[in-house]
Amino acid sequence: MRDKRRAAEGTLSFYSAFQGSDQFEKVFKEGMGLVEETANYLDGQGRVDARALDRPGAIAYATESMRLTTRLMQLASWLLLQRAIVAGELQDDEQAREKSRVNLAEIGAGNPVPGSEAMPDGLRELVSRSLRLHERILVLDSMIVKAQVPAPANENPVASQIDQLARAFAIR
Repeated sequence: MRDKRRAAEGTLSFYSAFQGSDQFEKVFKEGMGLVEETANYLDGQGRVDARALDRPGAIAYATESMRLTTRLMQLASWLLLQRAIVAGELQDDEQAREKSRVNLAEIGAGNPVPGSEAMPDGLRELVSRSLRLHERILVLDSMIVKAQVPAPANENPVASQIDQLARAFAIR
């Protein structure tokens, strides 16, 4: 809501501009497409590929497929939340509550699993693509969070930079 107020006052925040952009739509479609592609693979060719694995390979496959689906569900939740926020579907308190449910920090690659060298190429490719999407969304989320923190109205950016330099060089 705060972003809509800023837009109504004649300023356009990064958040609002990005969420309504072609770039966001591209990331959104990529993320949702990857969710669908992964589901199709795991329900189809992935089952065939998994049957051909030895025990360590099958355990690695199961572990990586669970990590992959967890990662993709968190990324999809983040994308859908951003879309809902911009559409004005959530009040400020609902936004905070929903944001706290999405955990982007703990869905990375994880520790290597014994037998992972036997994983099928199809699963490896999906994992790799999901990790790249995760990295991009982490950057976007960081930019959005920074854009939402208002600068103090009385802050002088030049004085702030001079103060930072003085502290860095201890010339005070």
